Amino acid sequence: MNTKVWKVDKYVDNLENNPHVVDAAQLLRENEVVALPTETVYGLGGNAESDAAVEKIFSAKGRPSDNPLIIHIAEREQLQRFVAEIPAKAEQLMEAFWPGPLTIIFKKKAGVLSEKATAGLDSVGVRMPDHPVALALLKRCGLPIAAPSANSSGKPSPTRAEHVIEDLQGKIAGVLDGGATGVGVESTVIDCTDSVPVIFRPGGVTKEQLEAVIGEVRMDPALSEETAKPKAPGMKYTHYAPNAPLYLVAGSKAFLMKLVEEKQREGLKVGVLTTEENVSEYDADLVLACGKRAEPKTVAAALYDTLRAFNHEKVDIIFSEMFSYEGVGDAIMNRLQKAAGNKVIIE
Repeated sequence: MNTKVWKVDKYVDNLENNPHVVDAAQLLRENEVVALPTETVYGLGGNAESDAAVEKIFSAKGRPSDNPLIIHIAEREQLQRFVAEIPAKAEQLMEAFWPGPLTIIFKKKAGVLSEKATAGLDSVGVRMPDHPVALALLKRCGLPIAAPSANSSGKPSPTRAEHVIEDLQGKIAGVLDGGATGVGVESTVIDCTDSVPVIFRPGGVTKEQLEAVIGEVRMDPALSEETAKPKAPGMKYTHYAPNAPLYLVAGSKAFLMKLVEEKQREGLKVGVLTTEENVSEYDADLVLACGKRAEPKTVAAALYDTLRAFNHEKVDIIFSEMFSYEGVGDAIMNRLQKAAGNKVIIE
């Protein structure tokens, strides 16, 4: 398959009528799959009402079929078609955070969306992305679009069109290149089907921000239970992993450097994931700064790009510093723990 790549300037007016957006929307209506930029990561979009389109998403990614997909919409009115009810707290969250990096889980109407898109669950996760190219494409095609991250399953999510092409060239119909994403980690997923909403995946909207709007919010224990049936993307299987084994290090910089030296003596090429403040502390084969520790949002924005950079340098093993769980740090650590397969070395 020839994968088309369209470069689109997200700052221009009338994006819905941009010829590249028009072409991509037509492919979606023909049940092909197209990668699109969002404010979190690039998504791999397909018609959520079509089994054929959803199957193409799973096939291109090599993604397990028991992992539900998030549905993307451009207008809140679209919810009426496939959502059974909209709780008051969900209304409050949509008002506060849509468009934006928040996925809300609703009870779904039967017989509208592809059962493959929702992995047979009686619920569905929906979000409205805060990216002008994504919104223009969604409006132009007029469909609810299922869109997981546009990468090979298990690998770091794509924050640039080049990442998508690296993974999926020849496997999908096209890529809308809208430049680098902003948030850098996927949306927060919150279930609003019970009286007390539950976070199934930490992301671009923090628990503190959610509670400021709707009061009590719980974290789902299944976030740490690998055997649990996933109710949202990212809850099962190793995700976001670079090619080399990644270990999180809970300890001092001196302890991490000792681990580096031990592996170097074994003849291994060692990488270290740190932040701009600590780059000079490590004498490894490859030391990469992932944002600034003092500004956690910069760490989130650079995380997947940094993990992919280790692949290009072909290191044998990677040691990563750990981060505070406060605010967006919860999402950062969730992704790092998944990427490491929960391998932590404690001083």
